[in-house]
Amino acid sequence: MLETIQLVSTDGHATPARLATCNSELGIVLVQEIFGVNTHMQWLAEHYCSMGIQVIAPDFFARIQTGVQLDYSPEGFAKGREFVGQLGWDAPMRDVRAAWRALQERGARKIIVVGFCWGGVIAALSATRLGIASVGYYGARIPQFLHESPQAPLLLHFGQNDASIPRIACDQIAQAWPSALCYHYDAGHGFNRFGHPDYHAPSATLAQARTREFLELHA
Repeated sequence: MLETIQLVSTDGHATPARLATCNSELGIVLVQEIFGVNTHMQWLAEHYCSMGIQVIAPDFFARIQTGVQLDYSPEGFAKGREFVGQLGWDAPMRDVRAAWRALQERGARKIIVVGFCWGGVIAALSATRLGIASVGYYGARIPQFLHESPQAPLLLHFGQNDASIPRIACDQIAQAWPSALCYHYDAGHGFNRFGHPDYHAPSATLAQARTREFLELHA
């Protein structure tokens, strides 16, 4: 069962977030796709919690509009990209840090950031800018930040058939960030998006197992 909490970031902004809590020292800051903290993100939070991991999923778009839950239509994609453009990259870092601290206050001692699509880029930046161990799924915009360097362990999941992240881009990431663990799956973009046509169960299951192992070993 999810509950809504308020996170206070260093700039004083109060960010609503969805909390899935359990008695565990493991924690995940869950970073949404461009569609907001929608049904898929809420399902993921509960799913991780069922695995014995506390989860906080900040509503990053609340800095612009609260309660954003977009569908996967062309209009949903366009609106999500608009929100991402308005939000920028600095404010999400503050909200990630606030969620990380909130998990610490709830007894979590091993905490990682896990993000998907746009959130996968935020996860990578959490490693380069905040020094937090992170896991990014199919973050297409990661290549524009390769001048930064991870300051914490970083795991990246990519679909081999993802047109938005061609293999040459993945190779560039691996070359620029040799310390990062990069895995490739026989799937396309959004392969972890449960209930969506892009969902690929074997890839999602394997990536989840690797993510859990990463959390236990590197956080």
